[in-house]
Amino acid sequence: MKTGVNLINFGPSANPSSLRRWAQLTETLGYHLLMTSDHIATTTDVAERYPAPFYEPLTTLGWLAGVTERVEIGTTVLILPYRSPLETARAFANIDQLSGGRCILGIGVGWSREEFAALGVPFEKRGAITNEYLEAIKRFWTEETASYDGKYVQFNNVQTAPQPVRKPHPPIWVGGSSDAALRRTVRLADAWHPIRFTLPWLRDTGLSRLREVADAEGRPMPALSPRIRLCLTDAAEPEEDRLAGTGSIDQVRGDLAALETLGCEYVLLDTYRDDIEASRNLEEQWRMLAVMAEQVLDLDRETVR
Repeated sequence: MKTGVNLINFGPSANPSSLRRWAQLTETLGYHLLMTSDHIATTTDVAERYPAPFYEPLTTLGWLAGVTERVEIGTTVLILPYRSPLETARAFANIDQLSGGRCILGIGVGWSREEFAALGVPFEKRGAITNEYLEAIKRFWTEETASYDGKYVQFNNVQTAPQPVRKPHPPIWVGGSSDAALRRTVRLADAWHPIRFTLPWLRDTGLSRLREVADAEGRPMPALSPRIRLCLTDAAEPEEDRLAGTGSIDQVRGDLAALETLGCEYVLLDTYRDDIEASRNLEEQWRMLAVMAEQVLDLDRETVR
C-alpha cells in the first residue's frame, strides 16, 4: 500500500516557499504521492472553508513536475465541470509528459453553488456534465485524433499529441459517496477516492454499496484509494465515530493496517483540520508527517537520495 500527502495549497500559509517545502518534505520522508485540491473562484462559501490565497491545481502540478523527481502528483480532487475537458485533458497529458508519467487525476462534481454561478456552469447539471467530460478526456488521452459528440461537449478531429506517458491513460480516481458517484467510479474510473470516514462506515456501508453497484453494472470492483484526516493525539481517542487517521499513534497504525486489509492501493494523509488559524502552523503538520513516516509507515528515505 502506497501513502501520500495532501498539499495545502490555500490559506494564510500558502506561498511558493511553503509549497516547495511540502514537496521537498514529501520526497525526503519517502512518501509516494503528493496531491492538491481545486477551486477557481474563491467565492464567499469557498473562502469560509478554504481562504485565499488559493493556488490553482493545474498550474501548481506543472510546477511540481519540475521541483519533484520521484513522487506521483495529482488532484484530490479536480472539479471536472469547472473547465473545458479539452483544457483538462491537454494540461494533464502535458504534466504527465513533463513529470515522466507521474500523474493521477482525482475528480469530483463540486459543491459550491456560488462558485458554479461565478463560472457560468449550471450547478444542477454538474453530475451529467462530469460524466461526459470524463468520457471525453479518456477519448482525448487514448486516440491520436479525437472526436466527441455529447450534450455538454462536442469536438471533432482534435489532434491530441503529446499524449500521456502512462498507458492506456493516467489513473483516474473519483471522489464522493453518493450512488451517482459510485456508478461514475465503476463505469469510468480506476479507483474510488472516499474522503474522511470511519472505518466501520467504509467497510460495512461504502464498500458494500460499491460492490453492489459494480455487480449491477457487470463490472469489476474499482481499486480503493482513500484520503483520511491525519491528526495525531497524545492519548487515544474514543472509538465511537472516530475518523480514520485520528487518535494515538497506535490507533492510526491500526487504521492503516485495516485499510491495507481492505485492499487499499493508496492512502492519502490530510493534515488540514478545518481550522484556518491552526493551518498557519505548518511545522506542526510537517512534524506529524515525519512521525508517521518514521514510527508508523517505516518509509525508506534512502530511495530519494
